[in-house]
This record gives sequence, C-alpha cells and structure tokens, in this order.
Amino acid sequence: MTSSDGSTPSHPQQAATRLVTAGRDTKAQKGFVNPPVFHGSTVLYPTAEDLHAHRAEFTYGRHGSPTTRALQDVLMALEGPPCAGVGLAPSGLAAISTTLLAVLKTGDHLLVCDNAYRPTRNFCDNMLKRYGIETSYFDPLIGAGIETLFKPNTRAVLIEAPGSQTFEMPDVRAISAVAHARGALMIDDNTWATPLYHRSLEQGVDISMQAGTKYIGGHSDIMFGTIAANAKAWPLIQEAIRLLGVCAGPDDVYLALRGVRTLSVRLAQHHRSGLEIARWLGARPEVDRVLHPALDTDPGHAIWKRDFTGASGLFSIVLKPVPQTAVDAMLNTLTLFGMGFSWGGFESLAIPFDCSDYRTATKWSPGGPTLRLHIGLENLDDLKADLDRGFAALKAAL
Repeated sequence: MTSSDGSTPSHPQQAATRLVTAGRDTKAQKGFVNPPVFHGSTVLYPTAEDLHAHRAEFTYGRHGSPTTRALQDVLMALEGPPCAGVGLAPSGLAAISTTLLAVLKTGDHLLVCDNAYRPTRNFCDNMLKRYGIETSYFDPLIGAGIETLFKPNTRAVLIEAPGSQTFEMPDVRAISAVAHARGALMIDDNTWATPLYHRSLEQGVDISMQAGTKYIGGHSDIMFGTIAANAKAWPLIQEAIRLLGVCAGPDDVYLALRGVRTLSVRLAQHHRSGLEIARWLGARPEVDRVLHPALDTDPGHAIWKRDFTGASGLFSIVLKPVPQTAVDAMLNTLTLFGMGFSWGGFESLAIPFDCSDYRTATKWSPGGPTLRLHIGLENLDDLKADLDRGFAALKAAL
C-alpha cells in the first residue's frame, strides 16, 4: 500500500490506519478528502472503437463507480491478504442470498449452524428448497464432529460466529478443515465482530459476509451488505453478482464508506462498554446468566480468545423466571435502550427473543426470559441507571 504522496510506508500499516487511508485518491478527487457520490447509470464512450471493445474504466452504473471502488478497496484492506474481492449488496440478507445462490445448484446439500440469523433459515427453507437444494442444521458446538453430517453432495457449510441471539461460538478452524477435506466451501456470517476483530478468511473461511447495515454504517441509516471471498470462491461470487444484477445504491455506498473510516474507534468503544455492562448485569440478582463469548465464564471464551481480537456491543442475558408481563414492564420503562430489530448503531437497544420454536438441531431452553442487548455509545453510568429503572419496574410488576 502506498501513501497519498506515492511513497511506500516503512512498516506494515495497522488496521486502524488502513481503514482511514485505503481507497483514497486525493489527486483524482481534486484535493478533497472524500470521494464524491456518483449517481449514474449510463457511461459514455468517446469513440465507436472504445464502445465495441468496452474500453473504459467503468462501463455501467450497476457494475460500479469510483465511489464503489473506493469502498471495495477499504473493505479488501480490512479483510486481509486472502481476500480476492468484495461484492456490495443492498442488504445483509441480499449478501447471504447472493452467496448461497452463487455456490449452490439443484441437487446440492447445505449445512447451516442452528444459531443462524433467522432470515437465513427462511431463505434456505423456502427458496432453496423450491430449487431442489437440501439444508440440514447442526449444533454450533459440533466442531470437527460435523464430518458425520456430510453427504456426497454437501457443497457448503454456513456458520455464524457467534450466533447473533444465543452467542454459541463455533470452532471455525475445525469446521473449515473438515469442509475443505470434503471439498465443500466454508461461509461465515461475520457481522458481529467484523473483519477488524475476526479475520475469518485467514482462518479457513472461503466467503465472509457482513450486514454492513450494522457496524460498517454505524448510524442506523443504511441498508447494506458485503461479500468478501478468497481466490477460490471469488469467481463464483463475481458471476452471481453480475447475473443477478446485485448492486447497492450510491448514497448507501457513500454512507458505508464514511462509516467504515471510524469503525476502529467505534468498535473499540462498543467492545469496552459491552463488556462492562455485561459484567455489571452478571452480578444483578435478576439475571441468571450472560451470553457473551468475551467473558471468561462463557463456554465459548477459549475459541473467542484464540480467534478474535475484540468483541462488539451485542450480547444476550437470561433472566431468572418471571412472567412476560414483568419483562414487558421493564422494556416499557427503559428510555435509553430503544426497542428495535437491529444493532451496530450508536444507540443502545433491547429486545426479547425466543428461538425455541425454530431451532431444529438443538433444543433452546434457557430457563428464563431472554433479552438481547446492544450497548451503544452512551455514557455507561446513564445506561446502568436506565437498566436500574427497568429492573425496578420488572420487580414492581410481579
């Protein structure tokens, strides 16, 4: 990587620096720090010869612009050297569906971890099933034991590390080794940690997806997805993006590019705040246990410590048994914790969840009501005070 003046750095740059510098060409941008937003579909050719040869840096708006290229350059720097390319999708779910359509065909078998994002399951159980693709779900903690689930037609394995509700931590390295030995591709939903804290392509994953709606954007104002792939898988992803017409809108691309520049400092704060609130909640009498792999008491902590360099602000708690009306009273009392089905922005969130009715490979029976929390960028004393009020309302409703 070269600096803006064309010189080569004297030592390898760290991720935080690459996030700030990659994809920037101030000369081409007339001196401005950020690339402009290119709103365009049609690209004009200067001569008929150029038109016939498709001889142009950019050929059509759907295929990219200087803005999309700048973002792809940053994301490739973030993913690390195994990354051969990054595709941009209009949502996290679009990144997942595009990836699965890219690598699977009629008659194939797909293995999916049982703690996967529910819309992923819906896509597998509905659209993929209609196309004659079989999906089997497995215990996220199975590790190398997944070998017993492979069939002659198993084409890919999809994991979420950790699961974004129940936070079991699969052994990415062990599962990847088995998948590759059986000729299958390894796919990871890496939204929770982002490649800043989990370089999954360096740990045996072939395709790493993110809902850029979350931490890449960071401000709860875009829908966006990314698909990063190694040299083996990138041609499949590239072809699917072209054939399906997948592209992201220019304004969301620009906002994602602006958001990723501050990912390092934001995620570091989410990491610190999330752990402090998790530990504080773990000492509360109303809480039975905290589901957070960065806690040394968590069953997945050893894998997290081995494979991850940080954590995000998302985790869950299991409350001691109380009626749902008491949980609702708590949620209705919170003022700093909003109720919304996303995460990764600057605001704190809290939602109840129950995945017992759709998990099929494992039984989800936590022993009490469960809440998923996202710890935002607010002052921690204020967040604790808000939770204190919520717990007081919970007790009053009993």
